[in-house]
Amino acid sequence: MAKYFLIILFCVNLIADSYAEDIKIKSQEVYIAGNHLALPVLLKGDNLAIEFDVQSNLEPMLKIVFRFCDKGWIPTSNIFLLNQNKNFISLLNFERLPVTVKDADFHFKGTFPDKDGYIEFPFSGKWRFYITDMIDTSLVYSVGRFYVVDNKVSLNSNLKKDQLEDKTYWPVELAKVFNITTDFNLPEEFYPGYVDQIKIIQNRNIDEPIIIERGVNTLGRQFKWDANRKFTYIARDIPAGQEYRQVDIRNHNFFATKNVNAQRDGIDQSRFYLNVLPDLNGNEILLNYNDPYATYLNVTFSIRPPEEMMNDIFLVGAFNNWDLSAKYRMQNDAGIYSITIPLKRGIYDYQYVVADYINGEIINDDWLKLEGNSWANQKVYDIFLYYNEPNLGGYERIIAYIKLPHK
Repeated sequence: MAKYFLIILFCVNLIADSYAEDIKIKSQEVYIAGNHLALPVLLKGDNLAIEFDVQSNLEPMLKIVFRFCDKGWIPTSNIFLLNQNKNFISLLNFERLPVTVKDADFHFKGTFPDKDGYIEFPFSGKWRFYITDMIDTSLVYSVGRFYVVDNKVSLNSNLKKDQLEDKTYWPVELAKVFNITTDFNLPEEFYPGYVDQIKIIQNRNIDEPIIIERGVNTLGRQFKWDANRKFTYIARDIPAGQEYRQVDIRNHNFFATKNVNAQRDGIDQSRFYLNVLPDLNGNEILLNYNDPYATYLNVTFSIRPPEEMMNDIFLVGAFNNWDLSAKYRMQNDAGIYSITIPLKRGIYDYQYVVADYINGEIINDDWLKLEGNSWANQKVYDIFLYYNEPNLGGYERIIAYIKLPHK
């Protein structure tokens, strides 16, 4: 009997391992229900929407686990903040994708907190979610991030144009910058000594925030406190930047084959001196998953720099959460830099970044050289105020939030 039990157990494990290896999460989207293009910031009454495709031979058996994090996105180990029994959902409901969709088989869409009360987000701050195997949560297939804000403080923020004067800039457009000033009066319920930093997210670029530290004054970042309840945070010399490029591969007549170019003429050029159209502020719009043409294409991005480059060029965009990564390093062939990536039909903001790639590390990154720097650039700035909450063992709480569009 023991022998048969071992054989059965071996077969079950073999099937489970094969099943786990076959699963791929694709086109994951995280947004506020009813506002697809906004940064996922949950205020009172909001719901978080999570959508993704799954490539799998079998209907997936997955779980979503939600974890509260510190301001560095590290999940807490504080037992008071684990939110046990309200932090995961199993037996996800999937829909079959149309048979015309290649490289994906199922689609999930859910909103949280759910109507049945299985999921709650009781703490204000940063949160992660993990899409895992339903049984073995160490098998993580994808990760997402969002914010929960208990908006207790009224922030006053303004943006002004400025120009760098510390040296001579060429081209002169490189001197164009913005300054953001945020001030507030702290309500009586909060202790001034626990007020911490402000973080500013530009156009969904979560990994490279503008940080103004409490009590730290530098040439570009300033903190002021009147020793009572008046606080002021100033971020100076923020590069104006440029509107993003866009790839739009929705039209199945123009992009009729599996392998396509991002632009119909095939090759991008420098946009440093060009007036460009408004973008999606770093976002993407995918074809509805029920659309029979909402399939995946191999999209080649190519750019010819205006001069010989001594650096590398990297592709960043909504499709990789604006992550400057070696995975998106472009290959140089006779002065044309190219990379091919799989994308679902849709519109995506993207741009090219010049940097040095040395010993596996990306350094000296320049986001302006091929894109330009213009005061006409219409960015969105999401501004968060952090507070060192002493209760529940202590945690980093977001007590104020404001969205500052530049128009």
